[in-house]
Amino acid sequence: MYFIDWLSWTEKDLKDIYLYEQLVRTVGTEIDIRKRQQLFIIEDLIHKKSTDRRSPTISSGSLAEGIDLQGSDIDIMCVIKSLDVVQDERNIKHPVQRKTLLMETDTDHPGFCRLRLIAGGDGTNNSMTYEYVESKGFYLSVNELVCNINKMVPEYKLSPHGPCLSDQFQIYDFAFCLRCKYLPYNAMPWAWRYRQQWPPNSVIDKIKKHGCLFVPIGPRTMPDCNILWRLSFSVAEKLLVHSFNFIQLVCYCLLKLTLKHIVNTNKLAEGLLCSYFLKTALFWVSEEIDIDTFQLSKLFFCFSKCLDKLLLWVKKCYCPNYFIPENNMFLGKVNSDNNTILLNILDGIKCDGIDSLTNQLFPYSSRSLRVQRTKSESAFIKLDVLFYRILRFDFMADISKCLKALMFTESLIKSQCSTFIVGVCKHHHAELSQYVAQLLPPPSIMTTPYIIQKRYHRHLKDGTKTDAVSGWLLYASFYYVTGQYKVTLRLTDYVLSRCSSDMLMLDFIHYSEEYMDIMNNYRKNVYSTMTLNERMRKATVANVHYFQNSSLIPMELQLEVNDDDIFIPPTVMSHYLRFMCYHHFGDIFNRQQALHDLNLSLDGTHFVSTNTLSNSLTILGVCYEIFGDKDAAYQCYDEALQCDGLICLSAQVRKSKLLEI
Repeated sequence: MYFIDWLSWTEKDLKDIYLYEQLVRTVGTEIDIRKRQQLFIIEDLIHKKSTDRRSPTISSGSLAEGIDLQGSDIDIMCVIKSLDVVQDERNIKHPVQRKTLLMETDTDHPGFCRLRLIAGGDGTNNSMTYEYVESKGFYLSVNELVCNINKMVPEYKLSPHGPCLSDQFQIYDFAFCLRCKYLPYNAMPWAWRYRQQWPPNSVIDKIKKHGCLFVPIGPRTMPDCNILWRLSFSVAEKLLVHSFNFIQLVCYCLLKLTLKHIVNTNKLAEGLLCSYFLKTALFWVSEEIDIDTFQLSKLFFCFSKCLDKLLLWVKKCYCPNYFIPENNMFLGKVNSDNNTILLNILDGIKCDGIDSLTNQLFPYSSRSLRVQRTKSESAFIKLDVLFYRILRFDFMADISKCLKALMFTESLIKSQCSTFIVGVCKHHHAELSQYVAQLLPPPSIMTTPYIIQKRYHRHLKDGTKTDAVSGWLLYASFYYVTGQYKVTLRLTDYVLSRCSSDMLMLDFIHYSEEYMDIMNNYRKNVYSTMTLNERMRKATVANVHYFQNSSLIPMELQLEVNDDDIFIPPTVMSHYLRFMCYHHFGDIFNRQQALHDLNLSLDGTHFVSTNTLSNSLTILGVCYEIFGDKDAAYQCYDEALQCDGLICLSAQVRKSKLLEI
């Protein structure tokens, strides 16, 4: 936090202060940014402990760095664990259980390497198939990896986006990659080269210990190359940005805003520079100058130093990678045919000075601009929504691992100082409690031992703390599968009473006109003195998440969890349970009313999103089958298979069975 002594500042200093204030209003205070950084650190830690998937994930990109600007997507690195990459054959540990690849750097393309197969492993833990190209050895294919991953999950409808796979809403970018625990040889000089005070030695040591990643894309100048993998230092870059002081962070935001609102508004220059080049310039400048230069009164000066670096690079058509300077990142992008326009734009930004820059970036601001809401109110709302945007749901099939993850979150709750981060940990504790409840032996009111029943109730009770309704619906499912239909009906009544139209749905939240309306409703329902968990239980609803082979899924929906998890909107699940309870009671009138209500809940205004419509239609079809209307059931399954979002895997099976009758 900076204390400003206005009387001691010159006019130039006051201009820096004004620019700084506008940037803080846009990107948040240092506390806001540090909380975002800590949020992603905690999310990655909990995610690592609470999933047994073969591709653990690492958050990356500007959001994970703490910079939340409108339009930022969510970048996730998915590390494929079934393949090991070593820097030297002497690094191999025997016996070899997984396929092992040797990293071979390419002298002609310093930012890339080949991955040569040197050990085949014992054949276990390899659910994926890998293609190799023979060229004086067998090299892992770049092109086939992304295609094979996409084929494994066709229901997600992922599309290629550079080296990544993106969801259809362009919210998530998944970069499937491999990891080596060592830095490549041509990056080792980075660790010991001369620099001023930044980065700290502690950060350098962490980066050396992490090693590097390999993403499946070759050089721009070789579009058909199938065996060159790009070296990625995204984890190292996140550590570097986290080590920035606040003025470095503000300067980073200023560079990103300048790219978006000035450079890319020129059609001839659009796309030539990217934010990665700007971040690289800031890395080099931070290393070369005294760290004390990054202070509030020199904000524009530091920004200008980055512009000078970019101008030099654009003039030479050479942008040196921060870790491997021999890697010219401008190749295939900035060249002598197009660099003149960039030089003119960048030189104009610098020469026009701080007044012009401020006016272009913040045209509607004035020195008398009042803040519409208090900073604390705006900050906590924005932080809440960021958490809701990045929530990831995973499945852990091993109850012992799940219980260990539960204990891990309990230890985090005790060790964290930030009330917001404590709230994040408590949410995941409640979420894990829902996981554990579904991994316990199938419940029965007559045969389940008392101690198991107590565990069910403890975990189900803890699981009600994730949001307003999903935990209560799992509780209702417990009472349904144990034949306690009256209790089930009372709980579904409660859930439906909580599902009001002004609640925020935790399902693929992204920027849109509808999103702004929802956020205004959220703001009306919560206030800053409430804890995160209190806000979530009061103002958010979530889909009910049934795991594969869940012990709490109704018997009639066992087919839906035979092969995968299923997410069901709360209104849909409530009306389904009501339909089934009345069916067991033989109450024809109320059963028909529940079916009618279930139909109405699919009209798009009752928390049924594009990604849960196929599941909802399938469940409606199940009800029609039980009701005896086979034609209506067939139509539901057929529509479920044609939805735009995720497709319910069981819809085709149910449709085929109807045809056999």
